[in-house]
This record gives sequence, C-alpha cells and structure tokens, in this order.
Amino acid sequence: MEFLIITGLSGAGKTCAGDVLEDLDYYCVDNLPVALMTRFAELCLDTRGRYEKVALVTDIRDREGFGELLKTVDELRSMDCAVRILYMDADIPTLVRRYKESRRPHPLSEKGMRTEDAVRREEELLAPVKEKADFVVNSSSMTLGMLQNRLFSLFAGEGRKRRLDVTVMSFGFKHGIPLDADLVFDARFLPNPFYVESLRPLCGLDLPVAEYVFKYPQTRSFLEKLEEMIAFLLPYYIEEGKHSLTIAIGCTGGRHRSVAIASALHKHLLADNVNSVNINRDIDK
Repeated sequence: MEFLIITGLSGAGKTCAGDVLEDLDYYCVDNLPVALMTRFAELCLDTRGRYEKVALVTDIRDREGFGELLKTVDELRSMDCAVRILYMDADIPTLVRRYKESRRPHPLSEKGMRTEDAVRREEELLAPVKEKADFVVNSSSMTLGMLQNRLFSLFAGEGRKRRLDVTVMSFGFKHGIPLDADLVFDARFLPNPFYVESLRPLCGLDLPVAEYVFKYPQTRSFLEKLEEMIAFLLPYYIEEGKHSLTIAIGCTGGRHRSVAIASALHKHLLADNVNSVNINRDIDK
C-alpha cells in the first residue's frame, strides 16, 4: 500500500494538491490528525487491496499531534506501507498575500501577531519535516494549471498522460444556449433541411439529413476549420489545467444541422484519440 503524506505551509496549496491526487486515483483524506494515521492505515490494510493509494493531508492545524508526524511515518513504514512525503512550500510574501486575499487568519495567528510572523513561526516548526520530505513543491509563482501539471508529472505514473474530457453538444438556439458550454458555434448560416419536406421529420443522425447538410461546400469548410481550431486549443486547455470541455453547436431547433455537425466532430475527435462524448440536447423537441 502506498501512503502519500501531503503537508507544508498553510496557504501553499495542500488542498489543491489533494484534489489533484484524488483525480489520480488516490483516496484522499484532508486534515487527518497524526494520532489517527496508524489506525487509519490498519483499516485500509484490512480492506485487502481496496485502498492501494492513499493521500493524507495534515498540517499545523493539528497543533498537538503534528510534532509526532515523522515518528508516525516510521511506524507506517514498519507496517510495510510505502510512505512518501510531499511538502508544499511558498515564499513569505506570496503566503501573506494569499491570506489577505482569502480574509482568513493563519492557524498560528494570535492577537496582535502579524501574518508574516505567523508564517515564519510555521516555517520554523515545519523545518524538520521539510528536510525529510521526498518532494518539495514551491507554488509561489505557479498558476493552478502549472501546479496540476507539476503534481501530475510526479505522481501520475510512467506513461500516463493528462487528458481532457470533451463533450460535443448540439442544441437549438430557440431553446437557449447550454449553461455549461465553453465554446459555442452557430450553424444557422447553413442551408436548413427543415424546409425540405422529406427531411423535416428526420434528424441530423439520419443519413439523408447528414448528406444534405454536408453536400454544401460551406458546411465542409466550416467543419474543417472547426476541427483545426479544436486541435489547436486542446493542448493549451490541458496545459492550463482544464479537465473537461463542452463544445456547443447550435442551429435554430437543434434537430438537423447542429446534430449532423456535432456528430461529425465527435467522430473526428474519437479518431484522434480524444475522449469525446456526443449529446444532442434538443433532438427530440
């Protein structure tokens, strides 16, 4: 069993780190008292493989027990647990600024104490833990996306790549733009199958409708440029730390043009090994 202890300075990004590790299939527990760690490990071991990777977030909030952290790590290792320590760090000006922005007091703050002094005090108390840490990540100049990428590179495992889950959604403008759409494209400029009597009862998933929509050069050109744009954007969204992307393609009613184009884009993304799903929100309206 693998145990990852996430600790470090308050405000340095321990909770964000826990969120990232949870996305990497770690079972995460935030603010677990140090005194309960060995008992928690015993419970995990008793499940016989249900919890193979566990991340525990602990810090100075556990004032009385935190001083026993390194001793507890040794105890966990004696239980045949592979234990590593991730120490989240940041410089003092950054931490002071973050606390001002969050309007929360530092855990070590006392009446009349400056936040800077509380941070310095915490640095002193955590110095022995930092010295023993397997990984030290300084988040001072990192965006959330940069932090996610750093942690992914450390803990994702060899050969695993970050991915972006893409939803390609068709919709009708007369029913409203999807609230969760990240990118919205308007297909109402294309010839409308609705005005072809034999096509009106059908939808964009039916071959006659798709053939009608794509027989026009502007449709084929639109899809080609759309594919190029998405191919350009996806790596940057992943680098920025985005986990999911919803591409919404709309026509008037959401039954014909948008459905045909969304279906074609979805198939193209699958062919490019992009994790894509296709939702046709208004196809039955």
